[in-house]
Amino acid sequence: MRHSLYNVALAKATIAPAAARTATVTGATVDRMTDEGGFRSALVVLNVGTVTDGTHTVVVQDSPDDSSWSPVADEFLQGAEPAITSANDERVHEIGYTGHQRYLRAVVNVTGSPATGGFYDAVILLGWPRQMPPSRT
Repeated sequence: MRHSLYNVALAKATIAPAAARTATVTGATVDRMTDEGGFRSALVVLNVGTVTDGTHTVVVQDSPDDSSWSPVADEFLQGAEPAITSANDERVHEIGYTGHQRYLRAVVNVTGSPATGGFYDAVILLGWPRQMPPSRT
């Protein structure tokens, strides 16, 4: 097997692309036990387009049961959860996850009563599955 990120990672959408967001959005659940045995690491990737107004604060949440959700403690994050404004838009933001919970999602809390808001989506990149390469079915 070739050394390639394709063989050790799998991308799962948590916040799908949409029209400009002006209200808080809770991302879809991503199960780290996907693909027969699970993934040992995760990276939250936010692709941010233009943000014209409001503050869009990212929070990574985890859960043991896909029911009880909590913000991830800073000790289990690599990098900072950004507060996205027009000053730091149009870039990719990355947050590593080193915790042990099975389920992950991204939540973006919107404050400031934006009129036009911002464009962004989020993917959770799962890495280092127990069985390689990961299944893409």
